[in-house]
Amino acid sequence: MSIILAFFAAIFAAITGILAKIGMDQVNSNLATAIRTIVVLIMAFIVVLFTDQLHAISTIPTRALVFIVLSGFATGLSWLFFFRALSIGEVSKVVPIDKSSIVLTIILSILILGEPAEPKVLIGGFIITIGTFILIGKKNQDKRFTGSQVYILYAFLAAVFAAFTAILAKVGMEGIDSNVGTLLRTIVVLIFAWGIVLFQKTYKEMKNISKKSYLFLILSGIATGLSWLCYFAAITLGKVSIVAPIDKFSVVITIILSFLILKEKAVKHTIIGGIVITVGTFVLIL
Repeated sequence: MSIILAFFAAIFAAITGILAKIGMDQVNSNLATAIRTIVVLIMAFIVVLFTDQLHAISTIPTRALVFIVLSGFATGLSWLFFFRALSIGEVSKVVPIDKSSIVLTIILSILILGEPAEPKVLIGGFIITIGTFILIGKKNQDKRFTGSQVYILYAFLAAVFAAFTAILAKVGMEGIDSNVGTLLRTIVVLIFAWGIVLFQKTYKEMKNISKKSYLFLILSGIATGLSWLCYFAAITLGKVSIVAPIDKFSVVITIILSFLILKEKAVKHTIIGGIVITVGTFVLIL
């Protein structure tokens, strides 16, 4: 069940990237993140209310609550860097770099969570890493932090915080309903995102956002909510070192959608990288 949920999380995560890219056209990336988080929070609250788990919030231990809050902050930082990268770079380039968090996630799950270093996990993670660097491309590596290539730096920072999100969430949500944990994390992300928007005073730009952008930001928020609910349910049921890599398969789905919907150029190294990541993902679930 954890593997199935991880695949669904990957599908919704891929859809999120595409919808967000369309919705963020001429919209401040931090403001877009804040708007999307409202939608995610509403979704998480409805699910908790529907499953009659709202009362469980008062029974959460302090230690678990601390880790859930920390995972929320890590998510907020990851989102801010990810959507900043997405606003200035191509989806088919940004998403693969962001998903390179898989390597750090596997390492941390073994060192911190004590999960077994199974050969298929190490081999699969290694193959996915190779595929990620193929996707970045030699040209982008040579210009990593200059000019229009600065999005690569933002994407890598998003990957680092994404890895810590998974580990902190696993520790905090142990023995807790995954939907309740997702709701609490989303509240933290919401406060974090809107705090930055208020500090930068970008909320004043909301009146200039087109109806089309609002629509796609809301849809991307719904996709994110569905992805989160599936992902953290999968983490609760299974091993992080298995669930996280499968979730990262969203990069392949995203690349395909970016070619079909956004009409981004299908260059050779992108296609090869996607194939390599696919192979690595299947190694993990065999």
